Amino acid sequence: MFTKGNRDEEPRKAPVSKKSAPPSILSADLRVVGDLVSAGEVQVDGIVEGDIQTDVLVVGETAQVNGKIVADTCRVHGRVTGQIRARAVSLAKTAHVLGDILHESLAIEQGAYLEAHCRRIEAGTAGKKDADGGINILKGMATAEAAPKRQEPAEAAAE
Repeated sequence: MFTKGNRDEEPRKAPVSKKSAPPSILSADLRVVGDLVSAGEVQVDGIVEGDIQTDVLVVGETAQVNGKIVADTCRVHGRVTGQIRARAVSLAKTAHVLGDILHESLAIEQGAYLEAHCRRIEAGTAGKKDADGGINILKGMATAEAAPKRQEPAEAAAE
């Protein structure tokens, strides 16, 4: 009404402050088939058959996750079958993990079941993807195909 300027201009919006939202909770009686993506905290107490990508993930004692997990922080109290890639991974004494863990920091309580390869990754690379969209796990390491073939002693003697 009393402004100078073009009326077609959009009004200025106040900056949105980031409020911490309550965690998303998947209760024990819930089964999800598919991938979960969240920018906040997710607590899983039910069954998830799919990949999970979030900032903070808590896998409850009654939970079962079958899929890849990519998170900043991951606390496991239940069962996980699949790769975990997170900056900070914590396995409680009730945890049961089958798969690989890529981490910056890893804490394992006495009594946790772990059948996995654990590999420390560089700071700031947890959850990062390559240009082709895949997560690069062993960047810079020689593969069996690229390594020179070793001759057996019997083959070397025959030559």
